[in-house]
Amino acid sequence: MADALGRDDVDAALSLGLLTAAPCPACDADCRARVERIRQQRRDALAARERYRARAERLARRAAERDARRGAPATTAAAGPTAPALSGAAAAALARAKARAAGRHTP
Repeated sequence: MADALGRDDVDAALSLGLLTAAPCPACDADCRARVERIRQQRRDALAARERYRARAERLARRAAERDARRGAPATTAAAGPTAPALSGAAAAALARAKARAAGRHTP
């Protein structure tokens, strides 16, 4: 394991049991300290990755719950923007304007 770490081959050291192996009694104090330091760095990195994944899952769940409360399906945002509906008075005014415009252009 120390040889793999000496070559900066952390993958090989992990496959040899970097995270779980007991310190080698044949190694000197510097080697044991280096192995322990790298072991702790890998544990910290793995914990950070797990926290990141948990946060991403939590944010996705909250977004889905928020969309469900709003009554908007999550796929609506991907479909694109939609035109807002007109109020009754605005729709009637638009219909009258269209009728007047159509009446002017007929011979």
